[in-house]
Amino acid sequence: MTPVLINMDDYIRTGEGANGASFNHKHDPNIMLKLYFRNFEAAEKELELAQKVYRMGIPTPEPGDLVTDGKQIGIRFRRLDGKRSYSRACGDEPERTEEYAREFARLCLKLHAIHMPTDQFESVKERLYHMLEANPDFTPVQKQKIHDFIAAAPEADTAVHGDLQFSNGIFTEENGVRTPYFIDLGDFCYGYPMFDLGMVYLCCCLNDESWTLEQYHMSNATAARFWDAFADEYFRSPDCPVPGCGPKADMDEVMKQVKIYAGLKTLIVERDTHCPMPQFRAMLEGTIY
Repeated sequence: MTPVLINMDDYIRTGEGANGASFNHKHDPNIMLKLYFRNFEAAEKELELAQKVYRMGIPTPEPGDLVTDGKQIGIRFRRLDGKRSYSRACGDEPERTEEYAREFARLCLKLHAIHMPTDQFESVKERLYHMLEANPDFTPVQKQKIHDFIAAAPEADTAVHGDLQFSNGIFTEENGVRTPYFIDLGDFCYGYPMFDLGMVYLCCCLNDESWTLEQYHMSNATAARFWDAFADEYFRSPDCPVPGCGPKADMDEVMKQVKIYAGLKTLIVERDTHCPMPQFRAMLEGTIY
């Protein structure tokens, strides 16, 4: 793809994440821009995946084109007026945290009920193998044990968001009716849903208070409440795709597995931050290695 040259004077900054910033067009209410800070190849990859996901009918904002301001690369999307993330909604209305968490869980259950065309998307296992190989901060023995665990995980052709967290689920609301969407699809793939659910737990339960406040607009106590309600709704659902789950799920056993998969998400976090994350790796100690 050849990026279209844009003038940033036409855009107003609206937010920022770990990998980029978001902007709205000053004159066209239908355009929003995601501009990457670095890893420009990821922008083209995310656009390709977003286009595929959108064509499949999975709820996500309509992707537009690849753009550049001459220094950075970005993607334009159709803007959703009045959108909020589930994390922002909980920060704004902490008294409704359980309501939002259960709604997000039902959205994730719908995602994990979708069977993907495996010739068009990468396996989550292959994605993690690449991240593991590129990570310089695990020992060879640790890498082998992590590789073996990933290889032994159940096979599935289920849709996997790849970076599933409550800030990557958004919604618009009109007359009291919310319409949800998934965003940030640069790691979208297919595989066992537990690879997704570990990231939800990591974001809700393993961060420092200052990070949770800055990135997710809520306290750790509110984030923990989100996880408790999310887990109850997801893992006790009769539609839960995880073996052994459903209305009579043993949540203690479920949590043992969730924590291991949360540790595996260290790979995606360290890929993006370029530094070791001991608080996440702790989930791997005494389990995988």
